[in-house]
Amino acid sequence: MRPHTYSKPKPLVSVAGKTTLEHLLDMFKTMPDPDNLEYIFIVGPYLGEQQIPPFIKEKYPNMNAHYIVQHEMKGQSHALLLAREYLHGPMQMVFSDTIIETDFSFLAHEQADSVAWVMPVPDPRRFGVADVDKDGWVKHFIEKPQTMENNLAIAGCYYFKESERLVAAIEEQIQRDVMLKNEYFLADAMTIMIEQGTKIRVHEIDTWLDTGTIEATLETNKVLLEHGAANIKNDETRGSVRIIAPSFVHPSAEISDAVIGPYASIGANCQISQAVIQDSIIDEDTEIKRTALTQSIIGSDCYVEGQPHKDEPLSLNIGDSSSVILK
Repeated sequence: MRPHTYSKPKPLVSVAGKTTLEHLLDMFKTMPDPDNLEYIFIVGPYLGEQQIPPFIKEKYPNMNAHYIVQHEMKGQSHALLLAREYLHGPMQMVFSDTIIETDFSFLAHEQADSVAWVMPVPDPRRFGVADVDKDGWVKHFIEKPQTMENNLAIAGCYYFKESERLVAAIEEQIQRDVMLKNEYFLADAMTIMIEQGTKIRVHEIDTWLDTGTIEATLETNKVLLEHGAANIKNDETRGSVRIIAPSFVHPSAEISDAVIGPYASIGANCQISQAVIQDSIIDEDTEIKRTALTQSIIGSDCYVEGQPHKDEPLSLNIGDSSSVILK
């Protein structure tokens, strides 16, 4: 996600009118007793520890939140072990670049010791996968398999009825030194849990969105706008401005002589004139003049001017506080 993550952690990159983190937290509204949840954020040093806590305080002032900094990138299990003082009883865990369509309310009556959310994928080799028996119980997990026969990719979302069991398995994983490319992966810790008698089932989903790359983020922007994130759900004409649905246009954006959409996300306080913007994300406080854009992500507080020909749109990827002027 460079250059955007030079100035902000990946969860604070915008997509479909919100940060990735806000979309992620929206998922937890379906949790049993959602008003009494305790949140633990495991963040990276520097940008993560500097920006995530104040963002949460501003956007979610009543959230019961704790923050753990992972200074050494030793993998998922290592990160969770750093938070062990907070891991007691039931726990829901989601990776920060995972947005899935699911309903967590069934967990109020869940009988399994643990649940892993999975989705069938054409090529599972870059994921962790679950090997499931005929009764639906996970036999073991495989991180980045070399073969294609098992395609149930783990979607980065897990439930643990007793998080203490997970902590104990991670401690054993580290004691055994079960690593892959110098990282401790959660899949290996959960396989140890199964060896110790934990019953884990899978919960299959059909929508799993990724914000790990520029291309994936633009595709996620499209899907989220199609699935309810758009505030422009029907084509509109506002004077000299035509907005094609689905799109998101922040109410504070000032737009004139422009065509916006489809699949455009325009952030707060943007100023856009003499422009054509489609299939793009424009973050807050950015000005765009005399420019046609497609397949672009423009950071916050940027200035773009230059190529106004709608038949030859630019595809730009520029980070915060940048200027692009084409003569």
